[in-house]
Amino acid sequence: MTTVEADGVTLGVEHFGDTAAPLVLLAGGTTMLSWPDALCEALARGGRHVVRYDLRDSGASTTVDPDAPAYTLRDLAADAAALAHELDDRPAHLAGIGVGGMVAQVAVLDHPDAFSALTLVGTRPVAPGPVDDDLPDHDVETMKRLFSRSMPDWSDRAAVAEFAAEGAEILGDDPAAARVTAERRWDRTPGTEPTVQMANHLGMVFAKLDCTPRWRERLSELAIPTLVVHGRRDPFFPVGNGEALAREIPGARLLVLERAATAIPDAAAGEVAAAMLALQA
Repeated sequence: MTTVEADGVTLGVEHFGDTAAPLVLLAGGTTMLSWPDALCEALARGGRHVVRYDLRDSGASTTVDPDAPAYTLRDLAADAAALAHELDDRPAHLAGIGVGGMVAQVAVLDHPDAFSALTLVGTRPVAPGPVDDDLPDHDVETMKRLFSRSMPDWSDRAAVAEFAAEGAEILGDDPAAARVTAERRWDRTPGTEPTVQMANHLGMVFAKLDCTPRWRERLSELAIPTLVVHGRRDPFFPVGNGEALAREIPGARLLVLERAATAIPDAAAGEVAAAMLALQA
């Protein structure tokens, strides 16, 4: 893991594979660890230079004030384009997961010359907040269970890892994998300041971020190969959101992971990697 200066900020990155190979850039949701090692390694074996990165105010990227970000969603999209140009002269395959998928949609719309393909995982075509009437919102009972829990001591590594494991179980993800990822995320978060740790683990910056104007109505403009991946059991962004993306982006392919929820299970990494590689075979 290292850092790269792009768009006037420092972005934490990790490389997999041959740096001379075509670039696949993975936008975190919000940290790079939203993308599992198994998927990164599978893409690298498929002949790609894979770079996963932390969004601002997470991981090793520039962190100022996660409670009051002085930038917008479009700035995060510009970060993606600048990072792609910094890493490779050729257009990149951009992938975003969760809220990183929102960044990716805006990035390819606002900076079409920077990207040659798009993958969207477990995301939706509108910003956080009230959802469009035709899109399924968060599952009410799951959200009640998820957000009624007491917050952990964010300076206590073990407590944070246990909190993440409990949350994964509620969402339908693998608790053991979530615990390990939370420990890794805790270890690479600068310092143990509770507010910074909380921002890293919960992606709290998106609750404060200016995500206007809307971009859903522009999705029909996209003219690059696109893959939409969604877990059938996702209660946070239910699968209807992925189905809407696949309908509204011309020529998009929809891959539904029948046994997945919000995370990409290691067991599905090979299938997802093969679908991503096929976009530019």
